[in-house]
Formats: sequence, C-alpha cells, structure tokens
Amino acid sequence: MNGASREALAAARERLDALTDNTSVDATKLAGELAAVTALLDREVSLRRVLTDPAQAGEAKAELAQRLLGSQVGGEAADLVAGMVRTRWSQSRDLVDALEELANVADLTAAQTSGRLDDVEDELFRFGRIVSSNTELRAALTDRKASTAAKVELLHQLLGGRAKPDTERLVTRLVTAPRGRSLESGLESLSKLAAERRDRMVAVVTTAVPLSDTQKRRLGAALAKLYGHQMHLNIDVDPEVLGGIRVQVGDEVINGSLADRIEDAGRRLAG
Repeated sequence: MNGASREALAAARERLDALTDNTSVDATKLAGELAAVTALLDREVSLRRVLTDPAQAGEAKAELAQRLLGSQVGGEAADLVAGMVRTRWSQSRDLVDALEELANVADLTAAQTSGRLDDVEDELFRFGRIVSSNTELRAALTDRKASTAAKVELLHQLLGGRAKPDTERLVTRLVTAPRGRSLESGLESLSKLAAERRDRMVAVVTTAVPLSDTQKRRLGAALAKLYGHQMHLNIDVDPEVLGGIRVQVGDEVINGSLADRIEDAGRRLAG
C-alpha cells in the first residue's frame, strides 16, 4: 500500500488496538467477523468500489456499511468497518487487504492476551518449513480444484491438537482464501504480523545443529543490540550448512556458515 491507503490502514490499526485493549471485547470473535467482511468485499467488487469511491461523502459510505453489516456482525466490527470507509483509499482492493490484515492482527492479539503468541509464531514458522519441503502437501493445499471443506479437513488433521487454535484459524483462512498470494508469502506475512505484536523483528537462523537455550539467548541479545529491536528467532536446522550460522533479518543476510565460506573461497580461487 502507499499514500492514502497506508495512512488509512495505520488509523484502522490504532482503532483496532483501542478496541482490543478493552477486555470486554472478544478479539477472536472480532477476527472472525472481520474475516467475513473481507470475504464479502473480496467477492462483491461493485460494493467494494462504492465503499471506496472518493466522489462519495465519507459519512454516506459509513452509513451504507452500517446498514449492510449491522445485522451480520457485532457492533465493534461494524463500527470499525464504517470508520475505514469514511477515509480515503488509493485503490478499492486496498480496503480488502486492510480488513484481512486487521482480522489476522485481532487473532494474534487474542493469542498475545492469552500468552500463546510465542507458540503461534513458532508454529507458523514450522508449518511454513513443512510446506516448503513437502511438494505433495503444498499441492494439496493450493489445488484450485479441491473443495474448501477438503482443505479445512486436511489442515485440521495436520494442526488440530498439535498447534494452538489461533494458528489453525490463521492458516485455514490463508489456505481457503489466498486472494492471489502464494502460500509461502502468506505465511511469511503472518509471521511478520506476529512479530510486530511485540515490536519484534524476526530473524531466520539456519544452523547445522540445534542451538542450546544459552546460545539462543546470546544470539537474540546480540541481534537485538545490533538492530535496536527485540528479536524473535526462528531456528531452522540444516545439516548442509556444515558449521557456523546463517542469519536472515528481512532482506539482510548475516552469513557466517562454513559452507558459504568454502563457497566464497572457491569463487576467489576460480577468479
């Protein structure tokens, strides 16, 4: 997003945070309702365009949203959507993207409130690694000919009882409504949102052998000092690393693995 849409999303995130700070608000229920509105506006293109039409008065669009949604979702969700359509969006699709993000943030907020956020972060990362290494599973989850019910059942078999309910809900929404994204990019976006809940950055750490708790703490502290943010470590064990460690934070790679040093030496010799 850029321009007006970025500002509108930031304002909506602030309103969502204010809502979920209220302990009387069920963040999980709110997440489900926002996801339902996302699906509605993703499907009804003409309605989406009306609600984001800059030529229409903001209050008129808000009243329309309240009329359409008032009997379908709770008051908090309807008010939140009404506030969003009052503001200006650069593209009509940005409104849907923003609603989807808010739904995911609400679920992650529920996980954080219940002390499950760390587990959800780890489970999203591990599930992403499983999908990337299992072509048959990825094909089954992304098959456009497969029914939604079949995908939901497969995910429940994989995650039900093994992962937190928040994780299962987030992944199920992503798989059943990918909205043009790859499964990998969707999981990465969810991981980033989870990290943001604690104002943390995510470091993907690849090592030849598992790290001890002491090593994890030391690495996390070193990276936090380097980047000025609390750091969440996603540990990936890959025997092909041979030794050392490889750390990726966003697009930046801190590479200290033996395998890469050997490769670098080979390139220098070849040159």
